Amino acid sequence: MQTNTITKQTPLHSEHENLGARMTDFGGFEMPVQYAGIKQEHNAVRKHAGVFDVSHMGEFFISGPDALALIQKVTINDASTLEPGKAQYSAMCYENGGIVDDLLVYMMQENEYMLVVNASNIEKDFDWIQSHNDTDAVVEDRSDNMGLIALQGPKSVDILQKLTDTDVDSIRFYRFEKGTVSGQEDIIISATGYTGEKGFELYVDIEKADIIKIWDEILEVGEEFNIKPAGLGARDTLRLEMGFALYGNDINKDTTPIEARMSWLTKFDKGDFIGKERLLQQKEEGATRKLMGFEVQEKRKIPRSGYEIRDNYGSKIGFVTSGTHSISLDKGIGMGYLKTEKAVESEKIFIKIRKDQVPALVVKPPFLNK
Repeated sequence: MQTNTITKQTPLHSEHENLGARMTDFGGFEMPVQYAGIKQEHNAVRKHAGVFDVSHMGEFFISGPDALALIQKVTINDASTLEPGKAQYSAMCYENGGIVDDLLVYMMQENEYMLVVNASNIEKDFDWIQSHNDTDAVVEDRSDNMGLIALQGPKSVDILQKLTDTDVDSIRFYRFEKGTVSGQEDIIISATGYTGEKGFELYVDIEKADIIKIWDEILEVGEEFNIKPAGLGARDTLRLEMGFALYGNDINKDTTPIEARMSWLTKFDKGDFIGKERLLQQKEEGATRKLMGFEVQEKRKIPRSGYEIRDNYGSKIGFVTSGTHSISLDKGIGMGYLKTEKAVESEKIFIKIRKDQVPALVVKPPFLNK
């Protein structure tokens, strides 16, 4: 018997249809892949500005005197270093060190935090956190009430400043403020991003504010700055040029932060957290594989997820997790897990692309210096 899965729509779905977007199912949501084209959207973000609908992301609010204790238990970074108006990148792990999800942790105010998780993991993450909530912390899933717009690119400050009295240029990286945007109050203006460019995320409570008005005015005001609406296609090429991991591709339940070059955010001295013992053991003993980047040495050869990585003897030494044609560099780039002894910059490797073994060089991301 065939079952139909219900695909969710974001609050901006009608706007994507009006703009002629090509839509696809992503993380259980009907999302725009592209509008005018991935290359045009990618270049707009790198040179001018692009605006993304990322309302499919999940938002959990954790509050109460025990909120910090719960977050410290389930995440690997040290949330005690946060202060109101500051955010951090983190991850949650299973006891065996595998990654439940990567996420952002925002300290909204004393005893209140917002966790931003990946769309495909919302239900799983919420259940995971609740299953380890042996405190009085209150955990709320407000994902369905929140919309999220990402404005990215060198002209993002100029565009957003025309729509708010908040001095957005003064919001430092991984900081945020609440302000009025396009006449809509209590918008969280966050200086984070997934493209490597200057930019902002605008978190909107859709029950209290008109997210369509904000989206439309960003495009209207941004016209003089050559803004483009951008889809998931450009979001992927932009993030890969920066070497940012994508859950489900580069990291998952079978990979650990130590293997995935995320040791820097694993704070072993903060106290106990889920997965600590295994991660510490792996750090001390050394991981057998490592996530690295590579640049393909032949034109018109594009690596894809799942392709084998081989050495010069033809032996398999790893696999590709993400791959694309870099629009900025005009060459094939990718990331993948390599045996640790081969995960060395400038090491010559080969990517099995169909019948060919295509030469590539190992590089440490990012591929672009921003």
